[in-house]
Amino acid sequence: MPDWTTSSETGRLTEVLVCPPDHYRWIPTNSIVRRTLAGGSQPDLPALAAQHGELVAALRQGGATVHSLLPEPHLPYMAYTRDSVVVTHRGPVLCQLERPQRRGEYAPLLDWHAAQGSRFWRKSSAGTLEGGDIHILRSGLALVGASGGRTDLDGAAQFAGWLRAEGWEVRIEGFDEHFLHLDVLFCMAAPGLAVACLDVLPEGFIAWLAGHGIRCLGVPYREAMRLGCNILSLGGGRVISARESTTLNAALRAEGLEVLDPALSLFTAGGGGPHCLTCPLRREEETP
Repeated sequence: MPDWTTSSETGRLTEVLVCPPDHYRWIPTNSIVRRTLAGGSQPDLPALAAQHGELVAALRQGGATVHSLLPEPHLPYMAYTRDSVVVTHRGPVLCQLERPQRRGEYAPLLDWHAAQGSRFWRKSSAGTLEGGDIHILRSGLALVGASGGRTDLDGAAQFAGWLRAEGWEVRIEGFDEHFLHLDVLFCMAAPGLAVACLDVLPEGFIAWLAGHGIRCLGVPYREAMRLGCNILSLGGGRVISARESTTLNAALRAEGLEVLDPALSLFTAGGGGPHCLTCPLRREEETP
């Protein structure tokens, strides 16, 4: 059985799941893409493939083995592999997607994991739960966003309960569903360092992070709505951030991080960046 476990967002990423955007198109399921659709036509498929190829190259440059799902024509947002399954310290958890246009994504994920010999640790069955709202900050400490839109309180509480039974501390953070997932407003960059939309997130939440030794680099609201906060830590001092996030990328480099910056504008316009487009399957344990 594959040893697919992650106990942090920032341990060295060794295996990751993506899905080629063969059937990707913008669908009006969130506030970001509705704004995009108001401005023009659908993205060009060769350009989508080129941008996704840059992301895959960055993942491999960072040392990860990249696994791929077979995309299905009627599920255009399968490219955002973050949401259907989240891998924990005990293994994969099958999520329960909220939008009707995405609910069918559970089926190819079940088939793929079965083909790999991978067992699910848990399966979400209360309310709704989506991977973009789940942040495993470090071993023993997790964060779950609950907007009432994509992840509701029942789904968040069920997932938090599973971790709390393992002795973890879990914070459930409410936010406005206008922001889609919590990873539009917050992502980890490195141990003890996050990027966050300080214009929106409550002071109490930022103080809670600080109390756990996590410092935040601020991203303005306008940039956050372009998925500026949506980054992926590769571990080992490396991070993937969209090329278009120039100000943030400079700030990350000033922190001593190596920033791999694929062009991802066609995906961020649909509501998802590097964090959304990747499902970490295995990360190495971090040493204290």
